[in-house]
Parts: sequence; C-alpha cells; structure tokens
Amino acid sequence: MDTVGWHAQRRARKEAHHFSEIQRGPDGRYLPVEEIDPLPDGSGRAQAGNFGIPRSSSPTPGAPPVPPEYFTDKPVQNVSASHSIEQLASGSSGVSLAHMHAVERSRVQRLPRMEPHLQLMVGPLLRYDTVDENGLWRGAALIITADSGSFYEPFPVLTYQWDPEEIARPSPSMQGSYPGYDLGPHPADPHATAMAGPSAQLPDINEAYFGDYKGKGNTRDDQTQHVTGQEIYVYSGNGGTFTFWRFPIQIQLGLNEICIKYRINGGMQLAFFVPARHQNMRWAAHSCNGFSAGVNPDDFRGPGFKSGYDPMWIDLLRKHVERPFHVLVGGGDQLYCDSLTREPEIQEWILAKPSMKKNFPLTGEIVSCVDRFFFNHYCSSFRMGAFARANSSIPMLNMCDDHDLIDGFGSYPEELQHSPVFKHIGVRGYFFYLLFQCFINPLHDNLDDRAGKHMFKSLILGAQGPYVGLPSHSFLSYLGPDVHILMLDCRAERKRSQVCSEFEYQKAFERIRYLPSDVKHLVVQLGIPIAYPRMVFLEAALDSKLNPLIALGRSGTAAFSSFVNKFNADAELLDDLNDHWTAKCHKKERNWFIQQMQGIARMKSLRISFLSGDVHCAAVGVLKTLVRSNGGKNNRTIDVPPETDYRYMINVVTSAIVNTPPPNGVIAMVSTLATKTHRTLHHAETDEAMLPIFTKEPNGNHRLQNKYIMGRRNWCAVSCDPETQELEFDIRVEMEKGVGVSFG
Repeated sequence: MDTVGWHAQRRARKEAHHFSEIQRGPDGRYLPVEEIDPLPDGSGRAQAGNFGIPRSSSPTPGAPPVPPEYFTDKPVQNVSASHSIEQLASGSSGVSLAHMHAVERSRVQRLPRMEPHLQLMVGPLLRYDTVDENGLWRGAALIITADSGSFYEPFPVLTYQWDPEEIARPSPSMQGSYPGYDLGPHPADPHATAMAGPSAQLPDINEAYFGDYKGKGNTRDDQTQHVTGQEIYVYSGNGGTFTFWRFPIQIQLGLNEICIKYRINGGMQLAFFVPARHQNMRWAAHSCNGFSAGVNPDDFRGPGFKSGYDPMWIDLLRKHVERPFHVLVGGGDQLYCDSLTREPEIQEWILAKPSMKKNFPLTGEIVSCVDRFFFNHYCSSFRMGAFARANSSIPMLNMCDDHDLIDGFGSYPEELQHSPVFKHIGVRGYFFYLLFQCFINPLHDNLDDRAGKHMFKSLILGAQGPYVGLPSHSFLSYLGPDVHILMLDCRAERKRSQVCSEFEYQKAFERIRYLPSDVKHLVVQLGIPIAYPRMVFLEAALDSKLNPLIALGRSGTAAFSSFVNKFNADAELLDDLNDHWTAKCHKKERNWFIQQMQGIARMKSLRISFLSGDVHCAAVGVLKTLVRSNGGKNNRTIDVPPETDYRYMINVVTSAIVNTPPPNGVIAMVSTLATKTHRTLHHAETDEAMLPIFTKEPNGNHRLQNKYIMGRRNWCAVSCDPETQELEFDIRVEMEKGVGVSFG
C-alpha cells in the first residue's frame, strides 16, 4: 500500500508540477524525462530522472570512466578499522591492490572484452523456468544490445560450463567473514573493483572463486555448451534499434550442487548455482523494488552507499555469498513504472479532467512515448547497482503486480480502464514485463502452453486480460523434489469485480493435480496478501462521496490534491484497497479460492503456503481449522495440530526490499486491526488470524506493542529443513535504515 506520509506526498506534488512544464528540443521533439545511452564498451551510465534512479551525466568521449562510489574509502559500518574497502577489494588474499606490482594490478583488474563486440543496453539477466521429469534444469539468459555499436557476424553466443563431479564447498578463507561487501565487476558496470562477490572476476580464471565456493576451473571433466542467441524482439526509438537476445540454458542435474560459469562472446565470466538432483532449492523472495512518488531515495542511503536502492540488495548478496541461492523470486513490483506520468507527451492527458480522459485520443507521440519510457526505464533499473549483480547471478522467477505496469492498474472503474491512453499503458506495460522479466515475446513464442509447444515448460496461460490485450501468464515451477511454487498472475485479468478468471483458476488447479505424488509443499505466490488485516472502515470512508478531504482534492485545492489520484480523481488509496483480496469487491472470490486450495491440499496431501508482498511491511497470517467450544464446564478448545490440518496455511508477507515502510501511525493501526477476529470463513470451518512473531526489535529489545506487523524494509530467505522437510521462511528485516545489514 503506497502510504508514504505527508512530506513525501508534498514532495511528489512539487515534482509533478515541475514535470508538467513540458519542453521541446531544437528538433521539435519533446525532451524525454528518462532516456539512457548504450554502454560504451560496457561502462555507460543511466541518464535517469531523480524519480527512482539517480541522474548522472553522459560519459564524455575519450574520458576515462569513473568507478561508482558504492562505498567510500572509509570503513563500512560494523567493519573494524583494519578492514578498509581497499583491503576488501583485494578479495580473500588479504593483500591490498595498492601494494601489488603494476603488472599484477593490471592483470587482476583487467576485464575480458567481447569478441565480436556487443554494445550492451542491459544484461545479462538470468531467468529460471523449472526442472523437468528427467532432472533437466531449464532457464535462459537475456541481453539487449544497441545495433549501431554491435557486431552480429556471427550472432551472439553464450558459453556455459560446469564440472558435474565438482563438490561445491565453502572457502575456509572466506567462511564467516563478511564485514563488508563491495559490488563485484559486472558488464553494466565493469569498473567496480571488488573481488569477493558471487560473480567476481578473479586474476586466474583457472583458479577462480565464485562467491564462497571453489571450483576446479577449466579441466577435462568440464561440460561446456555453446548457445546461439535467439532474436526475440527489436525495439526502435530515436536512438536507433536495439535487439533482445535470448539464450536457452539446459543443465542436467547430478549428485552435487554445482557452479555454472557463463560468458557471452568471450566476455566477462559470471556464475550462478544449480542444486543437486535430489536437493531442495534455497531461494530468496522479494517485492517492491522501487520508491513511491515523493520518496527521496537518499533518505535510505546509509554511510558508504551510492544509492538508497542498494543496502538490502547488498544484504541479500552477502547471504548469497555464504550459501548461494538457486532462485530469486520476485513477488511483484520488480520496478516502479509510475514515473511514466512525468513524460512530456503524456502531460496533456494527465492534466485533463477525468471526464475528458476517457475519450482522450491516443496519438502517435503518446504511443512512442510509452514504449520509449518502458524500454529506457527497464534498462536503467535492471543494469545498475546491487540489483544488477543479483539478476545476473541468481536466476529470476517473477510475477507481475500493478507498479510493473502503473499504479493501481486493473482496479480503476471500467471507463478509465478502457480509455485509449490508459489501456495502452497497460497493454505495453504487460508486454515489456513479459519481455524483460519473463524473457517472453508472445508474438514470437506463440500463445500455446501445451506440452512441448512453448519454450518455458512452467507456463500456464489463462484467459485474455480485459485491459492488457494478452492472456495471463502464471508459472508452476519445481523448487526441489518436495517443493513447487505457483506464481499466480493476479494482475493481467484483474478488474474491479475480479482478481482472476475462473478459466485461469481451473488451468492452475489442473496443473497442480498432476504434480508428482512425492511433492509435499506448494508455495502459492500472490502479489497481495490473502490473510491480512481488513480495512473495511477506511475503504468505506474513501469511497464515500461525502468525504470532505476527497471533495477538496477534486476541487483542485493545492493542500489536498494528494488525497486524490491523477487518473480519475478518486481517493488516492482507494485503488490500493480495491486491490486487496479482503476488499468487499473481492471477498467472495477470496473465500472461494481459499476453499479450493483447501480441497487440493486434502486431496494431494500437500502443505500449502501463501507468499505475498505489496504492503511495504512484514507479517505472517494463518488460516487453520476452526475449533468450536463444546460449551462444557471448562469451555476449552484445542487446535488441530498443523501437521494433520489440511486447512493450515500460512501467508508470509515480505515487502519491501527497497520502498519505504508506511508511517508509524499506519503500522500501529494495521497492527491493532490484526487482533480482530474474522468470521468470514467460519461457515467453512476455517479460522484466520495474524501471528505475533515480531516479539523483538532487530536490536534485541522486546516489543511491547505491534508484534504482528514489522514496518521495516525486508526480504525473505527460504530453505527446506533436510530432516523435517518443512520449509523455513527467514524474514530478513533491516536493522537500521540504510545500513545494509538485516536481522532474521
């Protein structure tokens, strides 16, 4: 829920006013707010507005690139004075780069060049699909290249290799020593100097370390595969044409967990990990990877960090170095596209009255503007900072939520959703979501999810979305012999009266019914929590025509304009509340869906858990069998043990890894509502509650109040206990704002 506080709303109003003053360049074209250049030899910088991505200047031709100052030369917090960043940059050797011989310094920091040369816009990005019945790991890599600076004779080639006999083991020199973390080299930022990251490039490639795990390097036992890139899309803009190259990756899982080393056209070597054939995966879950309008990212930039985006991502990468994650699960809002409303071509539509918006013409300039924004915003967001390191070293598995398109899309009235401009934003937003986050071009890959018909075996196609022009894309993926995850698309088919169509549900249920009988746990990823405190009174107040604050906002009164949204002048938070499963317009569907999942859990003997994001705080809700009092003398009730209760389902809420938590007053209100008893499913013998798991602050102090909701940035590490086969959800909460250290 985008409740960011009064100061942020005031800042957002000022910024919106600034961007409403549109300008044209000397050529008569509008001046874009967000537009980035290709990476000159892989070292370029994004030229983004200060909404979300910090602005930086264009590289000067001939000038040496400046390394990003992700850390200052001062010791990082919680680092002893004897461990400077200079020493950290030397990796595990303990020898400072500055004390090396000039030849050694050059050799240590020299980065391979791609041949033939490719001028990257973003990438490589990694995506995980599933593991099939034969133990074949399936996934893909993606790069986007600028055609004017690249050579395609021959087409780009991805080379990946591994040693099937290698036993991944901790490096004793690194084990347990993570006082700080410098960002390792990356094709989008190759002049970062650290050598300790999970994808670090080290002096001798034959003796390379990848994170904490030591590989034998290139030996005769190595398995090597070469994959020619598939040209799946070409974006054409004022800066030329840009090609999307997809590289399918298939790896036969074996007896050991292994490190996969890969490079494109002989360039920088990166790495990721895959599990052993009979190993349950370790994975990380996150959501809300961006800032809402009006939030100053620098407020979350702790000492030594370049950006407020990086601290919690660096914390996640630290954990990845300790014990590598196999999958990075994005629970929605992997980037915030709300800044589209700042682009100059769209200002006339934004400033038009709600009654005019529904018939506002979709001009050629607006069409070009929307594509330009999504392309540039994705490139700038996915190639910078710690997130770029994560998405190139941990294969992603993403689902769509509203900010991946634009704030609240799907939850507005029909007349706005069907208006030419707003609908086009959703159509192109969903298309670019599929391209960048799922590596799918529906026009190239076809719309057929039958066995053997689509590249991605985990795909479940639903019904045609009412506003996005494409069917919903859900995924059912293997996370180990005992665990699968359903990424249920709750955005593509969403409208005011529906979250998902009956057709989408039935397609997903059918696929679940065919899961192997030895699967014990199904995680269902929903963008928005399904077991969470109700805010019915707030929903009613904001929806009321008699609300004086909303009336003042609609009248244009400056101090109250933030109370209404810029699309149809409804209450600003109403779209967030209408998004919720517990909203009055979705409650019936929610209750039906929960009962269907209970039936599947009983039939398949599955433990089902829900995983959600969206609300910018951490929490855990639970659904379980209702135990009624017998009315006897003692009037006692005893819960059904979870291990025998098919209705027992927890809802882990992890949000946000980047965005600001709601104000303390909102957190206190939600925590108070968490104690309320809900009887909406008592007719189905189901009780629901929030669990008071946050009994301590990250500093160890006991919490006397607000034990149900944690209002700090967070992400979640998930693993399977090898003895009990139960999933363990470790919610990693930021200890102090911006320090990049979490508490679990």
